[in-house]
Amino acid sequence: MIKNIIHKKAIFAPLLMLSAMWLGYFLQSLGFFSSCFGAIIPLLPEGLLGIITSPILHGSMDHIIGNSIPIAVLMFLLYQFYPEVATKVFIMGWLSSGLLLWLLPPIDILTGEYAYTCTIGASGVVYVLAFFLFFSGVFRWNMKLLTISLLVVLYYGSLIWGMFPEELFYNLNEPSKISWQAHLSGALMGSAMAYIYKSSGEKKKKYIWEFPNYYSEKDDKLWQEYKENNPDDFLDLPHKKRDDIWDHLEELRRK
Repeated sequence: MIKNIIHKKAIFAPLLMLSAMWLGYFLQSLGFFSSCFGAIIPLLPEGLLGIITSPILHGSMDHIIGNSIPIAVLMFLLYQFYPEVATKVFIMGWLSSGLLLWLLPPIDILTGEYAYTCTIGASGVVYVLAFFLFFSGVFRWNMKLLTISLLVVLYYGSLIWGMFPEELFYNLNEPSKISWQAHLSGALMGSAMAYIYKSSGEKKKKYIWEFPNYYSEKDDKLWQEYKENNPDDFLDLPHKKRDDIWDHLEELRRK
């Protein structure tokens, strides 16, 4: 029964992504990705490789655990409720958010100074998935998919604050290591793809009798035949009693 309800890819795809992330972290611990190798370095050619590799690299155990849980949940929802476009959204979101991050100049928003930054982590992909799932339900206005949108807002609504520099909210002794540019890139690409694919996949069902001026000669004929062949079914139907003025005569006299 579960086999018929849950799509295979809704289980397989998140497990594959998590395996890649933890393998990348293991290789980092062995020194295969040292310094900024494999990271996105904005506007520098050596940072282009990071568009592909940065989401599977993480700076610490807390970093990878913090991204693993939302990746698992959001990828499951993506492949379960948008199976027709899930792979396109995931791959295009991965690459496009990374490319946009690479194109954004790494300028300190408070000082205006240029900063050499190396960005790693799957948080950009997390933002792609969260914003796609939210806006897809809104754009399609499908009750089931809107429920998923509300679920995403309920558990991941606080993600919106990650699209702004941490320095705007806290007095930090050193520059924040959280890349708000990666979050913003993911949010923009996720929202854009929700709009692009709003007509793909499952659509809101509209039954024929919901259309204005619906009439079916065949249905009407069947209904008439049923009434003729089963007159007893209509004998006990409640009928509104017709108003008779004489029944209200006494009441009128009192007035």
